[in-house]
Amino acid sequence: MFDKVKNLANMQRQAKELQKELEKIIQTEEKHGWTVSVTGDQKLRYIKNGDEDMKELTELINEAMKKVQKESARKMMEMGGGLGGLLGGLK
Repeated sequence: MFDKVKNLANMQRQAKELQKELEKIIQTEEKHGWTVSVTGDQKLRYIKNGDEDMKELTELINEAMKKVQKESARKMMEMGGGLGGLLGGLK
């Protein structure tokens, strides 16, 4: 049992490290006067139309994405996925 807890703690540490690395990945695209910048952890950094920063739209999209990710995680857990499925239920 201790080994499973230790493995889980190690996986959590690795997940946090991965999250930090994904936040460092930045992709910015421009087209027709619009500029969009996103990070590797799938968060919008900003949306601009010319010089106009669309901060409220950026926040709204990030809020919607967060809710969808939570709902997706919930569905995966219901279907036997998530960490519980990967680790064999930690029983």
